Amino acid sequence: MAAKGPDLTDEARRKRSGLQHRVVMVDRESMMVDGVANVESFDDEEIILDTNAGVLTVTGHDLHIRQLNLEDGTIEIEGYVETCDYFDESPKKGRGLLGRLLR
Repeated sequence: MAAKGPDLTDEARRKRSGLQHRVVMVDRESMMVDGVANVESFDDEEIILDTNAGVLTVTGHDLHIRQLNLEDGTIEIEGYVETCDYFDESPKKGRGLLGRLLR
């Protein structure tokens, strides 16, 4: 029986795939992101993006998606950006009713 090779982590897969991920922020008022696969959710205080570098959560005030092109993997966001956080999976997954109510 042949030995099974090591499982690749998401990070290793991204490095092997050669996909580019770039975030450009201007004065915390506009943001351009490359390498976006999907927009998981958005409202005026939080935008959750599935990128080739992990799940990116952008929080702030008056956030708006100015432009989105999933074919090119690009998004432009306007509004005041407070935080940008990366997660290995969506922070909303597994959140129960109580967690959503207390948000």
